[in-house]
Amino acid sequence: MKTGAQRSEVREVMDIRQASDYLGISADTLYKYASESFVPAFKLGNRWRFKKSLLDDWMSRQSSARMQVPVALKAAPSRVRKPPARAGRAAADRSAAIGS
Repeated sequence: MKTGAQRSEVREVMDIRQASDYLGISADTLYKYASESFVPAFKLGNRWRFKKSLLDDWMSRQSSARMQVPVALKAAPSRVRKPPARAGRAAADRSAAIGS
């Protein structure tokens, strides 16, 4: 039987459950990411495996890429607002009656 210390130990090669706990995401999300090659993973037989060192490197690259926002994006104008919707048929009828 495993003790609490052994269960929380992070191994160098992890299965999908261990890696999802390590990354703080659901196993379903990690499975999707692995299938799409979004995270570094490999298959051992028909099961996904994840190397801790590769996940750490990947997380480091992801976080530094997010921090380096291009200057053009920082100064991007805010979203252009749509003009207000037209008042509708009743208002159009009133303005036509006033104009005639």
